[in-house]
Order: sequence, then structure tokens, then C-alpha cells
Amino acid sequence: MAVKTLWQITHSCGHQAERDLSDRAADRRAGFAEWLAKQECTDCWRAAREGDEQDKAAWLEAKRAEEQAASEAWSEQYRMPPLEGRERAVAWGVRCRHQVLAAAYTALVLEGETSEAEWEEIEEAARTITRAGWWIDQRSSEPGDLTELLEAATGADRPTENPHF
Repeated sequence: MAVKTLWQITHSCGHQAERDLSDRAADRRAGFAEWLAKQECTDCWRAAREGDEQDKAAWLEAKRAEEQAASEAWSEQYRMPPLEGRERAVAWGVRCRHQVLAAAYTALVLEGETSEAEWEEIEEAARTITRAGWWIDQRSSEPGDLTELLEAATGADRPTENPHF
């Protein structure tokens, strides 16, 4: 007599399903069927995951809004100019600029040997970069590289007096 291939599974959620276990070795079917019985059915598992994804998306949206508000308040406090670019890029650029400059301040001034006066010069150079994309591109840079990165920024990253230039 052959080991059965169709198994009636009663899942932990209470739903029942018939499962074809012919793709498993005969000596592993019973153990797998027992394991399946301890799991939720596919529909319940998906429904639970969709709820998790919605919760995660809501949490992420709230976290980004909180970061955005903090970054905008920081920008205002330290007289940072508005950034230029598409709406989404500007919002992201504001967050990136805040993170890059805060990390650089910590590394260079608080933990390093840069004086407050030297930092003010770095901060002034940072104010000249108004292209949101530049700040986004620097989001993963090393804090100690900020001075060199600011010097390497091109005219396209800085505003001009003539908007048609």
C-alpha cells in the first residue's frame, strides 16, 4: 500500500484544506502535514501580513513626517536656505542635509579637532548648496569628507543670480 499523497489539514486558525504532498518524499509527508496543522491557512496568513504591511506603512509615514518636521525646524534654526528640485526631492534633501550636517558636526567638532569657528565656515559653505539632489547624493558619505565634498560641488549645485543662466 502506497503512502497517501492527499492530506486533510486542519490549520491552527480552524480552516481546513486538502493538500497534495506528492512533491515530498513519502517518509516526510506525515511530519510536514503535522507542521502545516500548526500554521495558519494561506488566506489567514496573507490577511495577517497585509495588516502588518499597512501598520508598517503607517508607522513609516509617521516617522518620515516626524523627521521632516525636525529637519525643517533645524533648517530654520540654522538659517539654511530652501532647497531646489522636485517636491519629493526637496523634502528628502532637507532630511538628508540635516542628517549629513548633524553627523559631520558630531564627528568634526564634538569628537574631532575642528573648532566652532572652523565649523561656521563649513556651515557657510553648506548654505551655498541648494540643489536637493546634491544632499541626497551625499546621504551615505563619511562625516569627515564633508569639507572636501563641499569644495567639489559644482556651479549646478549652487544658485545663481540669473535664473536663466
